[in-house]
Parts: sequence; C-alpha cells; structure tokens
Amino acid sequence: MKMANPPQVLRGMRDFLPDRMILRHHVIGIFRSVFERYGFEPLDTPAIEYAETLEGKYGEEADKLIYKFEDRGGRQVGLRYDLTVPLARVVALYPDLPKPFKRYQIAPVWRAERPQKGRYREFWQCDVDTVGSSSMLADAEILAVLHDSLTALGFTQFVIRINNRKLLKGLSTFAGVPEGEEANVLRSVDKLDKIGEVGVRTELLEKGFDEEVVARLFRLLEPGDDTSDLIARLRVQLAESPDAQEGLAELEQLREYLANLGVRESCYRFDLSMVRGLDYYTGPIFETVVEEPRIGSITGGGRYDHLVGIFSGRDIPAVGSTLGLERIVDVMEALHLFPETKTLTQVLVAAFDAETIPEALRLATELRRAGTRVEVPLMEKGGFRKFLSYANAKGVPTVVLLGPDEIARGEVTVRNMADGSQESVPRAEAVARLSGQRAQ
Repeated sequence: MKMANPPQVLRGMRDFLPDRMILRHHVIGIFRSVFERYGFEPLDTPAIEYAETLEGKYGEEADKLIYKFEDRGGRQVGLRYDLTVPLARVVALYPDLPKPFKRYQIAPVWRAERPQKGRYREFWQCDVDTVGSSSMLADAEILAVLHDSLTALGFTQFVIRINNRKLLKGLSTFAGVPEGEEANVLRSVDKLDKIGEVGVRTELLEKGFDEEVVARLFRLLEPGDDTSDLIARLRVQLAESPDAQEGLAELEQLREYLANLGVRESCYRFDLSMVRGLDYYTGPIFETVVEEPRIGSITGGGRYDHLVGIFSGRDIPAVGSTLGLERIVDVMEALHLFPETKTLTQVLVAAFDAETIPEALRLATELRRAGTRVEVPLMEKGGFRKFLSYANAKGVPTVVLLGPDEIARGEVTVRNMADGSQESVPRAEAVARLSGQRAQ
C-alpha cells in the first residue's frame, strides 16, 4: 500500500504514550486529592466557546494567541485559551450556584504561540478557584493548595512569588506614569525575568516614557531586606495612594492567614517585580518558580473581581490559580521525583499453551476481583521465554507462570522480574499472596 503522506503531529502538540500518561495521571491524582481535601469540587466546560466569550478578556497580546475560526454553521468560535474565562461564563450562566463556589478543573487549553521548551500550543491546566468571596482567606487558601500540592509531589525548593495589582497601580501613579498607561508599563515590567532590568528600561524608554519616570519606578521596585521591611517602606513612600495602602493591607492579612494554614515562610515571598500579564487581575497575584531547572513559572493566578461581571452585569469576587501540568512534569523528571514505573500492570499471568489458557483466565479473573491489575498475553502460543521478554519490555514486576506441571501439582510459579527469583505457590494461596504483595 502506498502511503500518501507520512504521519506527523502538529508543531507544538504531542502524543502521550502510556509511559507518559502514567506520569501525568500520577500528578493529576495528587492534585485532585489535595483540591478535594480543601472542599473544591470538579467542573468541566466545552473545549470550544463563542469567540466573543474569549476575546477582550486577556489583554491585547494574549488575544492574538486565541485559536479562532468559523464553524460550519457560520459561527465565530475559538478554542479555550484558559479555564478561568469559561468558569466566569459558567458562574454567570448558572446564578443559583451556592456561593462561595469552589471548583477545580483539569483539562487542555490551546494557544497559538511559538513552541519552545516548556511551552506548547496544546497543554493542560489544573485550575482551582473560589468565586463569591472577597475575603483574603480565599486567596490564602488557594496559596495553601499550591503549597500542599507541590509538597505532596515531592518538591522541596520552590517559591510562590506574591504581589498585588492595587499596589502596582499605586506604584505606577507615584512614579508618574500617565493615567491610562499603567497596563502598558506593567506589560514591560512583567518581562523582567526574560530580558532583565536593562531590557525593561530600554523597552519603556522606547515606548516613550520619561527617563525620570522609569528611574523612579525601578527605585520603588527595589526589594527590601524582608517582608516586614518592604511593607513598612512602602507604607511610608506610598502614604498618599489609597490603592497602594489597600494592597499592602491585603498582603499583610495574607501573611497572617498563610502562617495559620501551615504554609512555610521559606516557600513564599512578596515580590514587587512580579506582574502577571493578564489584564483581568484586580488584587493579589501569585506565581511559583523553581530555581532548578529554570523553566519559568509552574503555577500562576490571582484575584479577578470583575471578570464574572463582564458576563453577568454584576461583579462577583473571585480568586484562583492554575498549576501547569506540562512544566511540572518536566521539572519532576529533571529532579527524579517520579516513582520508577513504566506500566500500570501489576501481574502478568502467562499460560504455557492453549490447554492451560482456561486456568490462566480463571486465575486472572480472581486476581482482578481482588483489586489487582492483571494482564494475560493475548496469544495462544509463545512459550514462557517469550512471555518473560514481553513482561520485561513493559516493566511488569511480577509474572505468574501456569504450565501443565504446575496445574497438575495444584501450584503456580511466581517470578520476580526485578531480580529473576521465582517460587512455587499453592494455587489456593496464589490470589491472597499476590494481591497482598500488590497492596504493600
């Protein structure tokens, strides 16, 4: 048969074979467990939304990355860019949802950007949000979820960077940024990690901002010795800014709640240079970084009190964060944080020939009903050597061999694939022995 075109995957998108999916499910399972311990419940939304639902919510630069197209009905639609805007649409569409509404969603999103390491066109987000509470306790709880999720995965060296959009607004005003130009300035400041201070200064000057305004802004962005010193300094410097004072008060309240929620001080810091690029944030903002490997932020979020109002006509306070599955998996692999497993199969039950298949199927059925994940090779001929080679290639830890001699003696042969040892086990004890080993 002549092949018209070689098979390929669209750039920026990937196939996930079983060994990769096992790792991803491991991470997702831990996230679900932590989310649910805090009272968050699952939600799902369509992959495709009306284009007008997505447009104008993320900022000018982000809007360019939305996958938009016309469907067969002539409707302008788009693939979801994130999971937050669809959540806002859901809250507006179902006003009787009990508030606060605490949900998590784990699903793919799409962005038409240039692929690079740790950045893809299709990727999964793991979101956790609270809608309907203006209390800083809601923000602190989201931060505690991030802390507990990463800790449960085995991360020890991570920092949640925290800032506040109200404080940034006060900083911009004090620095002399013209009214209406705040977002333009912050978009440049948000690039500090990528292009450095010199790059940001140059970009702001090229945008036409006064040199003294830029210098004053960077003097304000200088970090303090610690959080208390930083807040004390800014309280004095920005005493005439109600926005800044409100933002500082929120950060102080967050700090108190985080201590009571068991979030380690070494795992977070207040960082004035952290902006978060999306335009819908209104209060505290946060993202998590790891020093090694340097891959950018692995979580990101904040408070967005006006987004739901775009759809409902009435502002409803909200706060949330996403945990970036792709980058987290990449970092965990680099740090060797995954359990060593290539397969979910726990036991392979191998029949010697067609005559012994019925007994192999009966044993496999008993093991499955006892909760063990079992595979039976789907071949009537092959021999034990071939079955052992297959199990070794897949990484199955235990093989049960059933031949005519074993059946005649009322036994099974159990082989440990890790060290090659094997033993004979009475058939009547096989299920209890094997299922007991798997539970350990």
